[in-house]
Amino acid sequence: MSWFGDGSRGSAIPTPQSLLRSVYVGRLCVAVAIYLAAALKFAVAAPLDLLVTSFVLVATVVVTSASYWYTHFLRRSPGRTFLYGQALFDVGLITTVVHITGGPQSDLTPLYVPLIAATAVLMPPASTGLVTALVGIVYFADVFFGHRTPMTGQVALQLLVFVGVAAVTAYFASRVSVMGAEREALAGELRQARLEAADVLRSVPTGIVTVDQAGHLLYCNPAAEQIFGFKERQWRGRPIMPEFAKIAPEFWAAITATARRGVRAMRVEAVVRRPDRTFPIGVTTTTLEVEGAEPRVTAIFTDISDSKRLEELHLRAERLEAVAELSASLAHEIKNPLASIRSSVEQLGRAKRANPDEKFLTSLVVRESDRLSRLLSEFLDFSRVRATECRPLDLHTVAGAAIRLVREHPDCPEDAVIDLAGGAAPMEGDEDLLHRVVSNLVLNAVQASGKDARVVVRTGRPAPQEVPGGAGIEHPVMLTVTDNGPGIPENLRARLFEPFVTGRVGGTGLGLAIVQRAVEAHRGLVLVDSTAGRGTTFTVYLPAARRREEAA
Repeated sequence: MSWFGDGSRGSAIPTPQSLLRSVYVGRLCVAVAIYLAAALKFAVAAPLDLLVTSFVLVATVVVTSASYWYTHFLRRSPGRTFLYGQALFDVGLITTVVHITGGPQSDLTPLYVPLIAATAVLMPPASTGLVTALVGIVYFADVFFGHRTPMTGQVALQLLVFVGVAAVTAYFASRVSVMGAEREALAGELRQARLEAADVLRSVPTGIVTVDQAGHLLYCNPAAEQIFGFKERQWRGRPIMPEFAKIAPEFWAAITATARRGVRAMRVEAVVRRPDRTFPIGVTTTTLEVEGAEPRVTAIFTDISDSKRLEELHLRAERLEAVAELSASLAHEIKNPLASIRSSVEQLGRAKRANPDEKFLTSLVVRESDRLSRLLSEFLDFSRVRATECRPLDLHTVAGAAIRLVREHPDCPEDAVIDLAGGAAPMEGDEDLLHRVVSNLVLNAVQASGKDARVVVRTGRPAPQEVPGGAGIEHPVMLTVTDNGPGIPENLRARLFEPFVTGRVGGTGLGLAIVQRAVEAHRGLVLVDSTAGRGTTFTVYLPAARRREEAA
């Protein structure tokens, strides 16, 4: 590190400004002392002229004031020319003082030593050598020509002292310079590491909160602000624990237990209850030891609503698979006996001796047998949902064909409005299964909305942040079906995709179960969002292409 740099504030290494301030003070003290010595008629080696000492004092005050203004008021970095000027002036000042106080017998000759030392600290070794040589020449000239004193051991010793001081000071100054450079480099790396760490903490999607033992908020990153719905600047340095207790009691309990007993919480599940929504978070807490301060508690947490939702979807798919296997077995076992029963009863009803009551009962049994047969066929359809023929198709085109079919359905009101929006959504899939997915969702939406039904079907590619994290769907395409119905009741929403669960009178409860299995057969996801009185939206995410192992 060059001594001509600005230096670091607060560093243990002295800066050029601080050394120059000491030089200015020492210079003024010498000039004032000499002036007072002359003014008070103190004994000196040669007659002193008050005019000369006055000129020295005035020159010192002017030069020092100008220098101080330049380096401290204007805050200019002292360059080499500036430092050479300061050194030359001080050499002249000290030589004048030594001359008028006795030359080689002067008690003020040691003033050259701090001058050389300051020069060695402020300037490079080569410049220090030049200034030291100048001091030696000027002192030698004053002794031999100014006072006409022959060479003595005292004078030689003084010259050796000057050279020794310059060498030793220059050496230590260079070492201090090296240490200062290393310290600056280390401080720079530390600052860079802190900046990088701060950037990481600001950008990670995981929330991080740090509080002290009294519950005051010390740190909160943007992800935590987004999860809890407040700003760090509103709570920094203030007690935040009552707010946590109100928003997320389990989160508050985990931090409190860690702060009081030092018990670290690992993957604790908490629920955040905000006015706009309620969702779960996974929490881990730890203590942070800070030297000279009380331990702090840091909580690391993340929104796990997507993972919980995906877990529920996987469990739902497993349950549907088990029900499908059972349905297939029961349907096969029941359908053949039911056909025999129907045929036998139908023959009995055709007998000539059958009375009207018997014929009525016979027709009732046949009708109900047909209904049971249709229900068993639906069970078999539900159990046989498989993606058997995957080929390139456009989901937008498939949705259009399904909408035309629903418009012809008897349960579709004549005033129902079904709009198809979005754009092309090319993918690989089973066209028959996807047709059933769209038609079932649209028909359910029309039936749920009733009179003045308005359904919007949209296809396209979703934004990356729209797909639930951890879904594992590569290059997804999206299908949404939105209605203006009354919404799905809360008690029915959790069991909506289970077989035989329906909110419509006369429904079998297999339509959405078939949708779930058909989407699962394509390695996709189906989600539902419903608000009472504001309608319902079903969202289906499907991979645009099959995996290589599936294609093989």
